[in-house]
Amino acid sequence: MPENTPPVNTAPARDPYAAPSCVRGALGCAGVGLLALIITIAVLSWRSSQATDFPHVAPEAMADRAFQRSQEAYDVLGFERTVEPVDGEAGSGTDNSFSADHCYDNGPLGLEDSTVDGAYQMSHGWALDEVRASQAASGLRRLHRHLKDEGWEVTTYREDDKDPGWQLSVQRDDGDERMSFAWYPDRGHFTGDATVPCAYAPEEESGDILSGYNLEPEPLGPSRQGQGGSEGQGRPGHAEGGRPHHGWRAAPFGAFK
Repeated sequence: MPENTPPVNTAPARDPYAAPSCVRGALGCAGVGLLALIITIAVLSWRSSQATDFPHVAPEAMADRAFQRSQEAYDVLGFERTVEPVDGEAGSGTDNSFSADHCYDNGPLGLEDSTVDGAYQMSHGWALDEVRASQAASGLRRLHRHLKDEGWEVTTYREDDKDPGWQLSVQRDDGDERMSFAWYPDRGHFTGDATVPCAYAPEEESGDILSGYNLEPEPLGPSRQGQGGSEGQGRPGHAEGGRPHHGWRAAPFGAFK
């Protein structure tokens, strides 16, 4: 009769000092999660620093850029009147003026809304009164097509003969540069605004760009190029190609730190 041999346990001996597999797995996942968090924070911090990496440009140059945007749009719209420099009242009359605003930083997580020290954003605004419906409608349709062809992203386009009226808004470079136009049928008022990207004022300038500046644009009107004239025959006060020589009247600018 065969002898019954007890089964032999072939499982390896357990190390009494080894951590359980569930613990090792948790520690491994925690390490991976921590590494992912560190990488995410680094990427967000880099993006935040890039968001405020503005060039150092004199306010006069940025104002000139904004004015040129308005001039190009004005030519496409086909208006023939000339708007003298004036800081008009909102909603009525004429306007042709510069304005400056703060630049903002949303922080690494996009949850902040703090101003960026030393940075400014320049805009040029203009307005016309007594604009007929036929002129406003055809001009805005033409401008809409032109800006799309030039690569601008159209964010708003509305044709409405009632309130709130006709509207066109465009942007590019993720909204760093933008323009908006509107016509209000109830009062025949047409407005335009061009905003250029943020910049830091050069360190050698002094004053306060947001309260102490006093930049005055050239009169806004139809340029020779806009009317089909030959290059270099711009309207009085303009350089070759219709580009304006701004009659700057500037108070001291900000000493940005």
